[in-house]
Amino acid sequence: MPDYSQLSALLPDVPVCILPETASTNSDARALLLRGGAHGSLVVAARQTSGRGRMGRAFCSEEGGLYMSLLLRGAWPAGQLTTLCAVAVCRAVERLTQLHLDIKWVNDAQLDGKKVCGILCEGAWSGAHPLGMVAGIGINLSQPSFPPELAYIVRSLYPKGDAPCTHAQLCASVYREIIDNLSAMPAHMPEYRARCVTLHRPIKWQQEGVCHSGYALDVDDDGGLIVDTLQEQITISAGEVSVRPAQN
Repeated sequence: MPDYSQLSALLPDVPVCILPETASTNSDARALLLRGGAHGSLVVAARQTSGRGRMGRAFCSEEGGLYMSLLLRGAWPAGQLTTLCAVAVCRAVERLTQLHLDIKWVNDAQLDGKKVCGILCEGAWSGAHPLGMVAGIGINLSQPSFPPELAYIVRSLYPKGDAPCTHAQLCASVYREIIDNLSAMPAHMPEYRARCVTLHRPIKWQQEGVCHSGYALDVDDDGGLIVDTLQEQITISAGEVSVRPAQN
């Protein structure tokens, strides 16, 4: 199990729950929120058995990764929070390891074109009243390998286990980046745009089972992808987008 013994000292003012294994840190954080958990509470697990990604997909969560979820009380724009989390991960990784990460719209951090981080932000409601958000982050820090169906698109930052930082140090750094910049959203968006490899490239996406294509122009302050389809300019707020290969 990754060593999280430093975490309480690194985040002395934060309620932290550290688990050797759980189904989903997001589910745990949401349950904590509904029970009255404090703003800023953090759930961390060495392994998830039912990790979730966007669009209902499973998120591979074997030991060696960092799996963390923050409980945030109040109304926070989901798109802005998701993009802030992506920037926070990039900043924390770069500070601790000197590795430069890119972002694939909307929430995947990449190293050398392969995914090393996924983010899932989910809301909790009481009737029509928003109770808060849960920001879930999974970072592939030191898993040595991945299933064959993932290995061509996913990697670890340090598959040989020689990371220059601990899981606890990376967790604390990502946490502070998010918490310290929440009230300034969307001030992080210029950096998000600069890191976003989806921009200024031809793309394709699926909507209601139909494949579309266009050119990615920009990302708005709520995380929407602004696309030129040649017929019109539209904004995509959800879905699976892929960059098309360059045409000769």
